[in-house]
Amino acid sequence: MKASAFVYPWDVVGDPDAARRIADLGVQQATLASAYHSTRALTPRHPGHRIVTARHAAVLYPPSAERWQGRELRPYEQSWVPGEDPYGEAAAALADAGLEVHAWVVLAHNTRLGEEHPWITVRNAYGDRYPWAPCIARPEVRAYLVDLAAEAAVRPGARGTELESCGWYGLAHLHAHDKIGGVPLGGAGQYLMSLCFCESCEAGYAELGADPEVLRELVVRALRPVWAGETTADGGDRAGEWAEVEKLLGADHAALFAAWRDRIASGLRGEAVAAVRAAADKDFQVLLHADPAPHRLGANVGVDPADVLAQADGVVLPCTGGEAVRSGVLPPFVPYRTERTVLAANFTVVAGMGGSPATLAQDAAHAVELGADELRLYHAGLASDPDLAAVRTALAELG
Repeated sequence: MKASAFVYPWDVVGDPDAARRIADLGVQQATLASAYHSTRALTPRHPGHRIVTARHAAVLYPPSAERWQGRELRPYEQSWVPGEDPYGEAAAALADAGLEVHAWVVLAHNTRLGEEHPWITVRNAYGDRYPWAPCIARPEVRAYLVDLAAEAAVRPGARGTELESCGWYGLAHLHAHDKIGGVPLGGAGQYLMSLCFCESCEAGYAELGADPEVLRELVVRALRPVWAGETTADGGDRAGEWAEVEKLLGADHAALFAAWRDRIASGLRGEAVAAVRAAADKDFQVLLHADPAPHRLGANVGVDPADVLAQADGVVLPCTGGEAVRSGVLPPFVPYRTERTVLAANFTVVAGMGGSPATLAQDAAHAVELGADELRLYHAGLASDPDLAAVRTALAELG
């Protein structure tokens, strides 16, 4: 069974043993970050450092001066990994170790971009801006994301790409010193707090025959019982979340928001995938990190399974957790797969980050029963030595 490990360039650059160590896990592929958001990452085995602080979202290769000349929205370059092209250097080392390399591209998640261009960001019903979440309904954001997808995906030596955050981002964000957990929002509250009222979205609501100000007031009113602690729990399941949204907004208004957001998200995905394919060889594989509930937001963006599998070569699905988690994400895609479709089950294998590498073999076997045909392992650079040993054992057992 094909398995791929997620990797950062800084896990490999400067460590002559890193690529071979990753290959020796038993994976056939490395999914290597080429465009990534800000982070602070541990590098427990690197001979030259233990902590890498990526201070802002950036590309990990030299961006094309010609492509971005004169454009207000453009990718930022990194300065925390030595060398002109850390992605290229890491990709070459991984390929030399016998691994197929695919580019890992994070799109609609960029705090520095939003801080420097606040008008492009999601604006909630209260008027608050989310700098980490560029609004994908804005034409300039869409143009930026589509070009970034093509450039960051089609790097020298890459055989494919995985596009993360190719859709709506919202309130949820792993923010420094986060203090927003005092009121349990649930999935419905997260969705309501992520509905956008920027100029582009308001124009879209009006196009659908609704008054944007009436909708904004409706959302504020719908959130009042959330702040008062009077809402019923949505159970964390996708159907329960959406049922609560319909209860709070009313079914007709919930459908209107969904119609606008689904159309925009599908359009972005279609444009991004087409741009990548136009820039790549015909056998280049394009996967998207996804969730089968269209109202979900974030890294694994909500999609309609039939729609996304008509656009891309497959999806990468969050499968860490119990059997109920996997049963919620994999089966909705199975009826729409074709011979070329990839359904990759993504498992966190870092025990300190909520993963369970010790049960990877049985968890992966369950995912296969539900329709998965590949594995993704998050994350080879962040995992401890015991975590990696458990991964090697599991992959050897799975064969």
